[in-house]
Amino acid sequence: MKPSIILLAFNSADSLPATLASLDGLSDDVIVVDSGSTDNTVALAEQAGARVLHHSFKNYGDQRNWAIDNAPILYSWQFHLDADERLTSELRDEIAALPAEPEVSGFYLPRLLQFMNRILRHGGMSPTWHMRLFRNGAGRCEMREYDQHFLCKGATAQLRNVMIDDLRMPLTEWTARHNRWADAEVRELLRGESEGRIQGKATGTVLEKKRYLRGLYNGAPYFLRPIGLFFYRYIVRAGFLDGMEGLIFYTLQTFWFRFLIDAKLYEARKRQGG
Repeated sequence: MKPSIILLAFNSADSLPATLASLDGLSDDVIVVDSGSTDNTVALAEQAGARVLHHSFKNYGDQRNWAIDNAPILYSWQFHLDADERLTSELRDEIAALPAEPEVSGFYLPRLLQFMNRILRHGGMSPTWHMRLFRNGAGRCEMREYDQHFLCKGATAQLRNVMIDDLRMPLTEWTARHNRWADAEVRELLRGESEGRIQGKATGTVLEKKRYLRGLYNGAPYFLRPIGLFFYRYIVRAGFLDGMEGLIFYTLQTFWFRFLIDAKLYEARKRQGG
């Protein structure tokens, strides 16, 4: 297996070198899709031998699908990453050892979160599963504004080894982004669209099961559900074992972010009703 690698980047100079280094030996076709970086992201990519394409960012689904449609890839399989995601050496070797033309159309990969330089191993969020490696023509990103995943036509399988999502941004930027993502999630929920999106299924793929559970969450009462989710992740799923970094992450990601979404939903529906 030698896939073409498509990597999304924006002002990623702090994380891009580690991501590119983790790909060493896997492929000689690395394409960085940059969305207007003002730091030396582009120079670092070019110095590492990657080809750089430029495309204005609308949302992740749009950016990923633009790359699928426009990147001049060399090989019959493609592997998608963000600039803050890196492969472990075990995952790199596992991908390289796959047949050149496997019997399936795509592979799900497990991903661990690294927050404040600590890999979170509890809370039921690490690992999460993502479709990132698929045959040309088989994969497409759903057009959600937030929490987008790739859909894959045909049979799929799961890889065993992990990649790392290294969340290096300061909390000021982290909370600013999640405020924008809360707005995006509210728009998604208010529209209630299902076309071109992964549907929840209790006995389906790892992503269909995740969406099934998200549907149960969305059916729970406003403001109580983020409290319940925090209790589940931090206490039941032992997120407290991830130390102070875990306390910060689960409080912000599981409680604050989800409470913010509920508050914005309440505000929007109150305006609609008023």
